[in-house]
Amino acid sequence: MSPESTGQNEHHLTVYRRGFRTWRGNRPFWAGLFTILGGLPIAYFPYANMHLGNMTIAMSTTAGAGSLIIGVLLVTLGLTMWFHSIVRVFAGVAAILLALISIPVANIGGFIVGFVLSLLGGALSISWAPADAKGAPAPEVQEEPRLLGEAPEYTQESYGTAEAPRKPMLFEVAAEADGGRHRAG
Repeated sequence: MSPESTGQNEHHLTVYRRGFRTWRGNRPFWAGLFTILGGLPIAYFPYANMHLGNMTIAMSTTAGAGSLIIGVLLVTLGLTMWFHSIVRVFAGVAAILLALISIPVANIGGFIVGFVLSLLGGALSISWAPADAKGAPAPEVQEEPRLLGEAPEYTQESYGTAEAPRKPMLFEVAAEADGGRHRAG
């Protein structure tokens, strides 16, 4: 083994941490986490019993099954955001709708905690965009605005030909600028 070799002496926890970071960066991780964390109190509170001294308070309502279904669906949508990120927009919209439905059905949306977390997770899922290969968000291609009558500069070097294309005349540019409705002679 040579002293120049790298990667051989790395600790296995460092390797796992880097692998998890790469996995997390390729999907809407925080959106899925907030959606899962929002689904848990929505599903839990209708079946929970609180003990205050010798007194037991049952939180169960008539819509216990509905809140369990909403909570399980939110957890499933959070896992879908992690493991099948191509449907992130659908999962985000569904999470927001289920969070809104949980307000009247599941003890005010899991006492507002589950509602807010699910709403935040759905919004993050909708707004998440995949990064390019280098890890940065893909840039939007924007064309620089030009004044009417201005033509791009053509050089022989940019085309590699003996003759550069001629510049368009002012009325040709104006004809292109109006969407092609008026053609010049």
